[in-house]
Amino acid sequence: MRHWFRLSLLALPLSIALSSVTLAEAPPTATKPKTPGKTERLVDDETYELYKIFAETMFQVEQNYVKDIKRRELMEAAIRGVLEKLDPYSNYISPEEISRFKTSVESQFGGIGIQVTIEGGLLKVLSPLVGSPAYRAGIQAGDAVVEINGKSAQGISIDEAVKQLKGEPGTPVSVTILRDGSRQRQTMSLNREIIHVETVMGDRRKNDDSWDFMYDAEKKIGLIRITAFSRDTAEQVEQAVKQLKQQNLKGLVIDLRFNPGGLLKSATDIADLFLTDGVIVTTRGRNTAPREVQARKSGTYEGFPIAVLVNRFSASASEIVSAALQDHERAVVIGERTWGKGSVQNVIDLEEGKSALKLTTASYWRPSGKNIHRFPDAKETDEWGVLPNKGFELKLSDAEMGELVRVRRERDMLLVSHAPAAVSARQKNDPTKSTDEKPKADASKNDQESKKSDAPKDKKDDAKAKDATGDNAKVAEPAKDNKPFVDRQLQKALDYLTTELAKAQ
Repeated sequence: MRHWFRLSLLALPLSIALSSVTLAEAPPTATKPKTPGKTERLVDDETYELYKIFAETMFQVEQNYVKDIKRRELMEAAIRGVLEKLDPYSNYISPEEISRFKTSVESQFGGIGIQVTIEGGLLKVLSPLVGSPAYRAGIQAGDAVVEINGKSAQGISIDEAVKQLKGEPGTPVSVTILRDGSRQRQTMSLNREIIHVETVMGDRRKNDDSWDFMYDAEKKIGLIRITAFSRDTAEQVEQAVKQLKQQNLKGLVIDLRFNPGGLLKSATDIADLFLTDGVIVTTRGRNTAPREVQARKSGTYEGFPIAVLVNRFSASASEIVSAALQDHERAVVIGERTWGKGSVQNVIDLEEGKSALKLTTASYWRPSGKNIHRFPDAKETDEWGVLPNKGFELKLSDAEMGELVRVRRERDMLLVSHAPAAVSARQKNDPTKSTDEKPKADASKNDQESKKSDAPKDKKDDAKAKDATGDNAKVAEPAKDNKPFVDRQLQKALDYLTTELAKAQ
């Protein structure tokens, strides 16, 4: 028997260190070591015997299994088996997955800033990201990327394309594009930069491609969509509210539909923007004392009604924000019952950050003290998730949901960039075309749920795409008729705010 293998297993718990977190709390408070008594020694002996069984099993498989199998594959399978016994949100993040996971938490990465898909065997651009190197260079939706660093991109997989396009900020990458309607290839060398993925959006873009957060300029009703809770989301939301206040904001819609969650601090900071005092959320763990996150009066935005939109895909941090604003009667929640994820995960570095463990360590509770988490045996009549306010429950049909995704994605994409390089390139190709003319949208949805988010994925999607973050984008089915889509949930929110503003006059 290999004694070193057994000893390494016993030492494993000593090699982990706590790092950045996703919906997480600080590490448990250290306690003073004590001399082990009889009970502790018995526990240690039992633990040793269990580790011994595990080590012997690994040894036998490694030595005698009919096929050769790598030791790391065995160990990772064992780790995943342990975590599968716990809950759906605890998981192991392998070295191959760690980069994508960090991108999902930070909502930033090193790259050129394009969303891509495979169409007809070609690597095509769905949209450049505003302000990115690709955006400034004039790369447009519909451009085919035919070469990357001088090598053909014909038949390339999206994963491989993303791998080649991403890289350390400041490093160059060469791309050759072929524009629709032109046979002339254009090669450009771009320096990778830190690309920030948008998590805070409005309903439409301005002429400079920035977001217009004022939905109804006449009634002064703003709309802020939050697609995930990353490190800079709260700051972005505050900047959006400041812009709206400068335009005499009178009512606000916060759209959290399809938002799978993210960082706990981001959620509490956003809730704090609209609350003067009181508990935002309480976390409770086995090895930590209950902790309340309190709202502060300074920096609070008051004096206008708020409507929060949620659906069954709103989870985790989305539920913290909506529950806090609802319990403090700061906002009316509209839509349908949320997903029901009330657990906190710590992200623990393994192998000095080369891999990680996402482990459920606590649960969170809304200000009212009610439970948010939906347990496996939960019934519809049980207390979980966030329910819309009485009289404001409105569930969209599956067809409406698909149409909402399609329409939203069409309006989110940069179909024709307004960057100077892009305008110049368009005029050179066809000087008779107006720079404001926009082609038909490629109906696709690029959301951030491929980051192993807690909310489920829409099974109706029939195709996939990816952006430069390496995340899946879902392609919605095209509209079946020419009737304009009406977002009934948003309309209900607007009706509510209009009524509240009329009362205030």
